[in-house]
Amino acid sequence: MFFSLLTFIYVACALLLAVYAASEVALLIIYWRTHHHQPPLPAVSTWPGVTIQLPLYNERYVVNRLLEAVAALDYARDCLFIQVLDDSTDDTGEIARQMCESLAEQGLHIRYVHRTERSGYKAGALANGMAQLQTEFVAVLDADFVPPPDFLRRTIPYLVADPDLGMVQTRWGHLNTFANLLTLGQTLALDAHFVVEQTARSQAGLLMSFNGSGGVWRTACIRESGGWRATTLTEDLDLSYRAQLAGWRLLYVPDVVVPAELPPQIAAYKQQQARWATGSTQVLWALFGRLWRSPFSVSQRLMATLHLCQYLPHPLMMALLLLTPPLLLTRSLDGLTLGWLSVVGLGPPLVYVVSQHSLYSDWKRRLWGFPMLLVLGTGIAWSNTWAVLHSRGRRHDFKRTPKFSRNWQTSGYALRMDPHLWMEGLLAGYALWGMVLAWYSNRALVFYLGIYAIAFFTMVLWGIREYWLLRKR
Repeated sequence: MFFSLLTFIYVACALLLAVYAASEVALLIIYWRTHHHQPPLPAVSTWPGVTIQLPLYNERYVVNRLLEAVAALDYARDCLFIQVLDDSTDDTGEIARQMCESLAEQGLHIRYVHRTERSGYKAGALANGMAQLQTEFVAVLDADFVPPPDFLRRTIPYLVADPDLGMVQTRWGHLNTFANLLTLGQTLALDAHFVVEQTARSQAGLLMSFNGSGGVWRTACIRESGGWRATTLTEDLDLSYRAQLAGWRLLYVPDVVVPAELPPQIAAYKQQQARWATGSTQVLWALFGRLWRSPFSVSQRLMATLHLCQYLPHPLMMALLLLTPPLLLTRSLDGLTLGWLSVVGLGPPLVYVVSQHSLYSDWKRRLWGFPMLLVLGTGIAWSNTWAVLHSRGRRHDFKRTPKFSRNWQTSGYALRMDPHLWMEGLLAGYALWGMVLAWYSNRALVFYLGIYAIAFFTMVLWGIREYWLLRKR
């Protein structure tokens, strides 16, 4: 009876993963049908006032690059205002202050705002800036982003032409794709999101999200939706859904690209992903009821729910791994055929292929990073599962992703030993044990368990190597 229950849970987890994969197939189909139908850029006779908010926290290596790029924006100087919202505790403040003074002398409307207490983290800094903001529109750029000169001229017109439009999101580009295998794997993952998923959601009228940077908001939309809140670790996703539940529309424009830095350190990447996993799950708990009481169609609510559940596949993956060896021991998986689920499992890999093919002439070469992406997606399953399971009932600190713009090993921002390594080592050994059991009872599962073993061993070895390099220096 007990192992029958475990088998039922195993099948249920596999089916839920299949549902998530099927949603990726649906987005891919929508993308194929609609991606050529991007709305044309409206004409603008009078350019409105816009404020660019630059939230900073210990960004000494990238702050000058950011401010230089913002100062080079091709927009009427009397309509452009810049808020440098600095919560830094190191010499970033002095660097930013001097740069702001220099740009102000050149005629730029720029204001340096420093908070001595980092209450509310990034959301608190943005809310503090909103209290002092008087323009109709506001753009948000994180410290590692480098906006092109025409960034505002290719986004503001959509907001001017449509008073019901609350936000325009641009596509993230990448400054350091080929820094190492980690950044190449991240490029494939982010391109899949920005090329296929965001395009499909925007074009089909599905609920979509602001990605935290590279977007322009209507100030009234932010205020009428409840403003920036620090109740979750993903204030961008939270505000996006509150805005759409309040009746505002959001638009994604994939042709406008704002490049940014990818974390080149595995510990930094895992910390970033864990924060996103915690935050998106917090938004799910907070807005699930409102979402399903809203007047949106069933398909919109279903796809929105799957969007908010985007990190739940990792707990499901962990459940499957933990259940497989005991079920193999008791022969409970004998005769169980779930091979047909692999059909929908082809959806996510196709999303990566399509996104690379649509963006790059060397897309075949870039796809050599897919094995690394597979290792990353599996290897962070434990740390993300931990983040999801601890998303409720406790206070979470906002752990920023360090930006380096140089060799991360020589940076004071580099993170030290990842606390999850020991557990990932145990999971790698557990997966190896499962492979041995599968070899004698169900060889179809050997490859599946091998992916877990390789992924977790890679996380451990990579983490130890990074720690050794930092100690060595």
